[in-house]
Amino acid sequence: MDSWIIWLIVAAVLVVVEILSQMVWTLCLAVGCLGALVADLCGVDIPWQIAIMALTSVVAYLVLMPWFKRWHDHSSPHDRHESRTGMDALIGRKAVVIADIEPGMTGRVRIDGDNWQVRAPKLDATVDCGCEVVVVFYDGNILDVEIVK
Repeated sequence: MDSWIIWLIVAAVLVVVEILSQMVWTLCLAVGCLGALVADLCGVDIPWQIAIMALTSVVAYLVLMPWFKRWHDHSSPHDRHESRTGMDALIGRKAVVIADIEPGMTGRVRIDGDNWQVRAPKLDATVDCGCEVVVVFYDGNILDVEIVK
Protein backbone atom coordinates (compact mmCIF):
# COMPACT_ATOMS: atom_id res chain seq x y z
CA MET A 1 0.00 0.00 0.00
CA ASP A 2 1.33 3.44 -0.92
CA SER A 3 2.10 5.73 1.99
CA TRP A 4 -0.09 8.53 0.62
CA ILE A 5 -3.11 6.25 1.10
CA ILE A 6 -2.09 5.68 4.72
CA TRP A 7 -1.76 9.46 5.24
CA LEU A 8 -5.22 9.93 3.71
CA ILE A 9 -6.79 7.27 5.95
CA VAL A 10 -5.16 8.71 9.08
CA ALA A 11 -6.34 12.22 8.12
CA ALA A 12 -9.90 10.93 7.57
CA VAL A 13 -9.90 9.14 10.94
CA LEU A 14 -8.64 12.32 12.65
CA VAL A 15 -11.38 14.39 10.99
CA VAL A 16 -13.99 11.93 12.30
CA VAL A 17 -12.46 12.16 15.79
CA GLU A 18 -12.56 15.97 15.46
CA ILE A 19 -16.24 15.90 14.55
CA LEU A 20 -17.07 13.65 17.49
CA SER A 21 -14.89 15.33 20.13
CA GLN A 22 -14.50 18.92 18.87
CA MET A 23 -10.86 19.10 19.96
CA VAL A 24 -9.00 21.47 17.66
CA TRP A 25 -5.71 19.58 17.94
CA THR A 26 -7.11 16.56 16.07
CA LEU A 27 -8.04 18.82 13.18
CA CYS A 28 -4.49 20.21 13.22
CA LEU A 29 -3.05 16.69 13.09
CA ALA A 30 -5.35 15.92 10.14
CA VAL A 31 -4.00 18.99 8.34
CA GLY A 32 -0.49 17.74 9.11
CA CYS A 33 -1.34 14.36 7.58
CA LEU A 34 -2.56 16.10 4.44
CA GLY A 35 0.75 17.97 4.30
CA ALA A 36 2.60 14.65 4.53
CA LEU A 37 0.32 13.22 1.83
CA VAL A 38 1.27 16.07 -0.52
CA ALA A 39 4.94 15.53 0.34
CA ASP A 40 4.61 11.82 -0.49
CA LEU A 41 3.00 12.61 -3.83
CA CYS A 42 5.96 14.91 -4.55
CA GLY A 43 8.37 12.00 -3.93
CA VAL A 44 9.69 12.99 -0.49
CA ASP A 45 11.10 10.18 1.73
CA ILE A 46 9.21 8.90 4.81
CA PRO A 47 11.40 10.64 7.46
CA TRP A 48 10.82 13.96 5.72
CA GLN A 49 7.10 13.22 5.42
CA ILE A 50 6.93 12.75 9.19
CA ALA A 51 8.84 16.01 9.72
CA ILE A 52 6.50 17.82 7.31
CA MET A 53 3.50 16.33 9.11
CA ALA A 54 4.78 17.62 12.45
CA LEU A 55 5.65 21.06 11.11
CA THR A 56 2.36 21.41 9.25
CA SER A 57 0.43 20.35 12.37
CA VAL A 58 2.17 22.99 14.48
CA VAL A 59 1.54 25.69 11.87
CA ALA A 60 -2.12 24.62 11.62
CA TYR A 61 -2.41 24.84 15.41
CA LEU A 62 -0.86 28.32 15.48
CA VAL A 63 -3.23 29.49 12.74
CA LEU A 64 -6.44 27.73 13.78
CA MET A 65 -6.40 28.23 17.57
CA PRO A 66 -6.67 32.04 17.48
CA TRP A 67 -9.36 31.73 14.83
CA PHE A 68 -11.38 29.25 16.90
CA LYS A 69 -10.94 31.40 20.04
CA ARG A 70 -12.17 34.49 18.20
CA TRP A 71 -15.09 32.52 16.82
CA HIS A 72 -15.97 31.22 20.29
CA ASP A 73 -15.61 34.68 21.89
CA HIS A 74 -17.90 36.26 19.28
CA SER A 75 -20.68 33.77 19.81
CA SER A 76 -23.76 35.45 21.21
CA PRO A 77 -23.96 36.08 24.96
CA HIS A 78 -27.16 34.01 24.95
CA ASP A 79 -25.21 30.96 23.72
CA ARG A 80 -22.50 31.43 26.35
CA HIS A 81 -25.19 31.83 29.02
CA GLU A 82 -26.79 28.52 28.07
CA SER A 83 -23.49 26.68 28.41
CA ARG A 84 -23.40 27.44 32.15
CA THR A 85 -25.51 25.38 34.50
CA GLY A 86 -26.83 25.57 38.04
CA MET A 87 -26.16 28.71 40.04
CA ASP A 88 -23.42 29.77 37.60
CA ALA A 89 -26.12 30.30 34.98
CA LEU A 90 -27.57 33.13 37.10
CA ILE A 91 -24.42 35.27 37.03
CA GLY A 92 -24.93 38.17 34.64
CA ARG A 93 -28.70 37.69 34.53
CA LYS A 94 -31.01 40.65 35.05
CA ALA A 95 -33.71 40.47 37.71
CA VAL A 96 -36.56 42.64 38.99
CA VAL A 97 -36.71 43.51 42.68
CA ILE A 98 -39.98 42.28 44.25
CA ALA A 99 -39.13 43.03 47.93
CA ASP A 100 -37.02 46.08 48.86
CA ILE A 101 -33.33 45.43 49.45
CA GLU A 102 -32.26 47.36 52.56
CA PRO A 103 -28.54 48.11 53.16
CA GLY A 104 -27.04 45.16 55.06
CA MET A 105 -30.29 43.17 54.71
CA THR A 106 -31.69 40.83 52.12
CA GLY A 107 -34.50 41.36 49.65
CA ARG A 108 -36.15 39.34 46.91
CA VAL A 109 -35.94 39.35 43.12
CA ARG A 110 -37.65 37.48 40.32
CA ILE A 111 -35.67 35.79 37.54
CA ASP A 112 -37.66 33.85 34.92
CA GLY A 113 -40.56 33.46 37.34
CA ASP A 114 -38.35 32.16 40.16
CA ASN A 115 -38.10 34.02 43.46
CA TRP A 116 -34.55 34.50 44.83
CA GLN A 117 -33.19 35.94 48.07
CA VAL A 118 -30.63 38.66 47.34
CA ARG A 119 -28.38 41.20 48.95
CA ALA A 120 -26.66 44.28 47.52
CA PRO A 121 -23.37 44.55 49.44
CA LYS A 122 -22.03 47.58 47.52
CA LEU A 123 -25.11 49.78 47.95
CA ASP A 124 -25.69 52.33 50.70
CA ALA A 125 -29.35 53.03 49.89
CA THR A 126 -32.49 50.94 49.64
CA VAL A 127 -33.25 49.32 46.30
CA ASP A 128 -36.98 49.70 45.73
CA CYS A 129 -39.45 47.23 44.21
CA GLY A 130 -39.52 47.30 40.44
CA CYS A 131 -35.85 48.27 40.04
CA GLU A 132 -33.76 46.19 37.68
CA VAL A 133 -30.62 44.56 39.09
CA VAL A 134 -27.98 42.20 37.73
CA VAL A 135 -26.61 39.13 39.51
CA VAL A 136 -22.84 39.40 40.09
CA PHE A 137 -22.12 36.62 42.61
CA TYR A 138 -23.77 33.97 44.74
CA ASP A 139 -23.07 32.48 48.14
CA GLY A 140 -25.10 29.39 48.85
CA ASN A 141 -28.53 30.29 47.56
CA ILE A 142 -28.26 34.05 48.25
CA LEU A 143 -27.47 36.15 45.20
CA ASP A 144 -25.39 39.34 45.28
CA VAL A 145 -26.74 42.00 42.92
CA GLU A 146 -25.92 45.45 41.62
CA ILE A 147 -28.28 48.04 40.16
CA VAL A 148 -28.39 48.03 36.35
CA LYS A 149 -26.99 51.30 35.05
